[in-house]
Amino acid sequence: MLRHTDRFRPATTYATNTVVTRTIGIGLIIFSAAGFGTLAIFGRYAYAAGMDALTILFLRFSLAALALVFLLLLRREPLPRGWTLMQLVGMGALGYVGQAFSYLTALNYASSGLVALLLYLYPVFVTILAVVVFRERVTRLKVVALLLALVGTGLTIGPAGGQALGIILAISAAIIYSVYIMVGVGVMKQVSAVQSSTVIFAAAGAMAGLLMWTRGAHWPATTAGWSAIGAIVVVATVLPVVAFLAGLYRIGPTNAAMLSTLEPVVTVLLAAWLQAEILQPITMLGGGLILGAVLILTQSELRRRE
Repeated sequence: MLRHTDRFRPATTYATNTVVTRTIGIGLIIFSAAGFGTLAIFGRYAYAAGMDALTILFLRFSLAALALVFLLLLRREPLPRGWTLMQLVGMGALGYVGQAFSYLTALNYASSGLVALLLYLYPVFVTILAVVVFRERVTRLKVVALLLALVGTGLTIGPAGGQALGIILAISAAIIYSVYIMVGVGVMKQVSAVQSSTVIFAAAGAMAGLLMWTRGAHWPATTAGWSAIGAIVVVATVLPVVAFLAGLYRIGPTNAAMLSTLEPVVTVLLAAWLQAEILQPITMLGGGLILGAVLILTQSELRRRE
């Protein structure tokens, strides 16, 4: 999955290790989390327009791939080749679609709160993999930030019960996404964020399209449905994925995973604003803990010596 020479590089070699680089990386991951946080909101509008999960995934990834192909042409960047291309195809066809399908299927067997909480175990898995694979050093502040983020996520989402199959699928989604992030660390040393995202989206769109074909498509029935798809493609897919991969290269997998726990905070706030959902005190407490974790991590990164 990674080149032999990349397997044991320290975390500080992800990109030029300067305060400016780390600040940009932190900003990109926070921007990415905010974009991903809109997916659940726009997804509800898409479901209301008559679509199912596989149709949404097919339209999301295939249209995103087309948009980035156009951007590649403008930037005159070639498509990746060889082993790098194969890794990116795997990230899209297996990683992205596998994670999304596991997550969406888990919702049929467990509450959305429990599924979302289990998905956000992925920062723990990423941290473990980063230590084992990259020999990344985990400081006490990072451990504190990770614990705060996990507790905050649980309070924000408000987990409830579910069947064993739903729990297994949700944990599987977290594991798949963790591996996706770790593979992305190595791949991003070879290609740009736009190049990698183009291949990932195209592979994910092809896989989702194949699965959709076996079950039948459910196209948007209204203009509002197509508008929701447009928002999913641009706001919840293209912009956050490109930003995440660019930020991942600058600050490494552990930091990127922990900063991404801002996503449920964005989702909850948008649901309260756009869909009149009531914010409970425990939800606000959870959001505060996540924000605290992000602040601790950000300060730790910015104060680290160049």
